[in-house]
Amino acid sequence: QVQLAESGGGLVQTGGSLRLSCEVSRAITSINIMGWYRQAPGKEREWVARMSSPGTKNYVDSVHGRFTISRDNAKNTVYLQMNSLKPEDTAVYYCNANYYGIQYWGKGTLVTVSS
Repeated sequence: QVQLAESGGGLVQTGGSLRLSCEVSRAITSINIMGWYRQAPGKEREWVARMSSPGTKNYVDSVHGRFTISRDNAKNTVYLQMNSLKPEDTAVYYCNANYYGIQYWGKGTLVTVSS
């Protein structure tokens, strides 16, 4: 079992920044892939960023260069630093853990970017 708890969402103006946090209930180095997803109103959930256990990072094209995924192994926390935010980044952001093929999800944190 893996429990995930996101925090850090809020309201920000276009061009602003936010940092999301995801606290993980077990050592994140034991988790195959940690990721962030988002779901905008009326749209399907989409993958945003991921980090493998060895540290390889990948991003969806729409956030590449603006968002950075990172982790603090000592705190068992994964972060998503979001810069140059745009209104189209407005969504509920979910933390995801792929642990030996089983997907675990947090409850999400809302990010709203005003124009």
